[in-house]
Amino acid sequence: MSSEHSAIAKERLQHIVKTMGGPTSHGVAPHRVKPSNAAANRSELNPVHFLARSATVYPNKVAVVHGDRRYTYKELNRRSVALAYALKEQFGITRGDRVAVIAPNIPAMLEAHFGIPASNAIICAINTRLAPPEVKYILQHSGAKAILVDHEYQDLVKDSPLPKVIIHDSGLPTDPYEQFLQKGLSKADTLGWSGLDQTDNEDDGVSLCYTSGTTGRPKGVLYTYRGMYLAALGNAIEAQLSLDSVHLFVVPLFHANSWIFPYAVTAIAATHVMIRKVDYDLIWKILLTENVTHMNGAPTIMIQIVHHPNAVKLLTPITCTVAGSAPTATLIAQMKELNMDICHVYGLTETYGPVTKAYRQPEWDGLKLEDRAKKLARQGHVYLVSDDVRVVDSEMKDVAWDGKQVGEIVFRGNLVMKGYHDDPEATAKAFQGGWFHSGDLAVRYPDGYIAIQDRQKDIIISGGENISTLEVESCISQHPSVLEVAVVAAPSDRWGETPKAFVILKPGLPQDKLVDGPMLIAYCKQNMAGFKCPSAIVIVKELPKTSTGKLQKYVLREQEWKGYTKRIN
Repeated sequence: MSSEHSAIAKERLQHIVKTMGGPTSHGVAPHRVKPSNAAANRSELNPVHFLARSATVYPNKVAVVHGDRRYTYKELNRRSVALAYALKEQFGITRGDRVAVIAPNIPAMLEAHFGIPASNAIICAINTRLAPPEVKYILQHSGAKAILVDHEYQDLVKDSPLPKVIIHDSGLPTDPYEQFLQKGLSKADTLGWSGLDQTDNEDDGVSLCYTSGTTGRPKGVLYTYRGMYLAALGNAIEAQLSLDSVHLFVVPLFHANSWIFPYAVTAIAATHVMIRKVDYDLIWKILLTENVTHMNGAPTIMIQIVHHPNAVKLLTPITCTVAGSAPTATLIAQMKELNMDICHVYGLTETYGPVTKAYRQPEWDGLKLEDRAKKLARQGHVYLVSDDVRVVDSEMKDVAWDGKQVGEIVFRGNLVMKGYHDDPEATAKAFQGGWFHSGDLAVRYPDGYIAIQDRQKDIIISGGENISTLEVESCISQHPSVLEVAVVAAPSDRWGETPKAFVILKPGLPQDKLVDGPMLIAYCKQNMAGFKCPSAIVIVKELPKTSTGKLQKYVLREQEWKGYTKRIN
């Protein structure tokens, strides 16, 4: 190469470095940094590569919308890479460390979903609705080394000795989070992705999501790089995301990483619209001004949206991915009138969120709405990127495909967690027989579609949040006046179902030790997250039991649901 050509090439490289934010962050050098001896026909699947690629291909496309703030993919990439460097240099974060994030759906939370894995650490996004003792347990159990926390939730970690970064969610230079990013920008601009240690094993853990599960203590569900990568592609395919898609994030990013949609949206280089809270006035304002094409949530959320005073028929259709419970025919019709199409999916935290879908069949279009809704209410078939789903009996034999024989839904394959963090006993139990046991009971129809008949008896799904009855019972039983307690799901027009407790007080209590339902609810609110607290607590003299003394929760559950007719559809 001549000296003239060499000078031109050098000048061009310097220009790209200056305008694109680093010589390796936008395609000048591969964003998938591989060892020199790596096989030419293989690279480790890693969901953070979606960001580097989209920033390379569409650097000036709007990636993030949050109020008046707009970040392009070039900017999102630069900020996420800067976060990775800042975590490594300021907090000493290294491979496999856990970094906790406690924040609503804001740009910093999205950046954490890329910046933490980019530092080869494990993101642990914690539910903002938990109580301080619950957050303390998760921080200790996960072994978190640092915390990113939104200013509204500082009280949740005020007693934690871990290093913290406070997020004011302002985007201003005075924001402590922005100042933290500044400490990593120099390397982000000069080294880009090449200075970051990317995983050399796609089966390593990259995300730790805590769920109450079936026990009183939350369990840490460990996701792998491979699983998140494939789950993201699966969601992009099943939700039919495209370059022009605009996704409004209603599902919290702490909830199974918002069903892995941060990575799915980024993979397609679509636009993320972030909101701090589920504000229905704001949601309708965004639906009418930001050209939203996609939105996820539980049916309870969709009910509130369609019944909002500002609800109008949208000019362009929106795909609404719905999970948590089956949508009713009435809800499907109401959403259709507003130009909203339902995509009904089913999954668990342990399956990276959605893993099956009620795929529409062309012949259903000729059915009456009620009949079509019954078909769509089923949990369907597995995603393209997953192994098959089975419904099995107690001996792990497949049930008949007759829509009658009930069995348990089990999964295995790409969209199943690696296991429960630091809980080999629970992991072994979940994977008995080489399949992940969902605990959900279902039938399978002749067309292969599965349909849930009942869910785990001790789990309440309220507004899309999982609540363990055992956890609620454990809290109430610690009150000094309580002898016995049973918690079951009670119907709720707004949330689908909520916890209701039945309590037996200790005999012979003095007058000053007697308590009633409201007093016990107040006690719960002091010791656990508000959404887990019972909507009602009834003082009873006895609880239904078998002759051997085993509690019969189903009796309480049946009496609560008997004759119930939902008033809001």
